[in-house]
Amino acid sequence: MYQLLYRYSDHKYEAGCDEAGRGCLAGPVVASAVILPEGFFHPLLNDSKQINEKNRFLLKEIIEKEALAWAVGFVDNNEIDSINILNASIKAMHIALEKLTLKPNYIVVDGNRFKPFGKTPHTTIVKGDGKYMNIAAASILAKTHRDLYMQQLHSEFPVYGWNRNKGYPTPAHRTAIAQYGISIYHRLSFRMNEQTRLKL
Repeated sequence: MYQLLYRYSDHKYEAGCDEAGRGCLAGPVVASAVILPEGFFHPLLNDSKQINEKNRFLLKEIIEKEALAWAVGFVDNNEIDSINILNASIKAMHIALEKLTLKPNYIVVDGNRFKPFGKTPHTTIVKGDGKYMNIAAASILAKTHRDLYMQQLHSEFPVYGWNRNKGYPTPAHRTAIAQYGISIYHRLSFRMNEQTRLKL
């Protein structure tokens, strides 16, 4: 089995960043920043998309307990519509980085787009959540914190099945939009595409 590398740079306080929810029709985009301790290892740690829900929440507890610092940032659907999903994703990462109790001296980001966070050097890494432990840890926290939030929203709008689809464009979610219309948590910037697809 391929083993993730501990970190990208030689900097002691390297923060890994990742987000969850970019491809959703509803809810926020959520990002996390994580600084792991020297020598951190867990055999289950990987890109959150490669791990089942039970193990993601197991890893969430371990990461939050053992990380030198971790934080999560949310950007809601209204701001996503205002500034677009890419800018919202980067803003969520900046929010998470700002909330860290330990200032990072290097940042690694999953993907290929980022905006400078102050003067802290950074590197973007395509599929970094499957290569470096700190990015993988950030992917776990972003995903689990967003899933928990969508569970809360489900209690308010159960017709969309967010406890199962978490706001992603599943057939059942699209059918619910066609039947009930959109909620206050849906992203209007996706609405035209969804209307065309659903023939609303």
